[in-house]
Amino acid sequence: MTFRNGLASLLRPEDSVLVLIDHQPFQLANLNSHDPQAVVNNSTALAKAAKAFGVPTILTSVLAERGGLIFSQITDVFPDQAVIDRTFINTWEDQAVVDVVKATGRKQLIIAGLWTEVCVAMPVIHALGDGWDVTVITDASGGTSVESHEVAIQRMIAAGANMMTWLALASEWQRDWARTEHAAELTDIMKHHAAGSGIAFLWEQQLLNTPVPATAG
Repeated sequence: MTFRNGLASLLRPEDSVLVLIDHQPFQLANLNSHDPQAVVNNSTALAKAAKAFGVPTILTSVLAERGGLIFSQITDVFPDQAVIDRTFINTWEDQAVVDVVKATGRKQLIIAGLWTEVCVAMPVIHALGDGWDVTVITDASGGTSVESHEVAIQRMIAAGANMMTWLALASEWQRDWARTEHAAELTDIMKHHAAGSGIAFLWEQQLLNTPVPATAG
């Protein structure tokens, strides 16, 4: 059952599975909805967060021989994992991908990819029809224009998908800072990928480690 409100609707690492779709040079070359560097940063942060929280992550490309390999920033996070290369534009029509996702036994399906209006929207809408609880990470995705990205998001929301950003997802997986088993890894990811939040944390550490001046007598 898919819940849209209440505690049960929040994402949990033990129930999540992540599919990263077509983060490749060909797609990045015509990415116009975002700063391309930001999408590389955000998709890398998303991959690192999934690894930190033990979330199974499927890497898939389309026609990699022509479109290029998935960004090394992502594959370096999973150095021993094979990438599933497809001919299907719609990832959810590729049985090899679907079988790997189903084998995880999880039902909270999280998707990010390039381009939003094509290689994200099609599998999201397809998987929703198959009964999956689907979340799209919008800032680790991107389209050929601002309009195409935004219209795709509207289309997927209308179909029943949930929209999040990578830091919101990681925070939802963490849920409670008293859960210390992943806190250090998440903090390290934020330091390297969350811009102002990461710098603010480093500044906080500097201040905490700065001796308080002695009061003049």
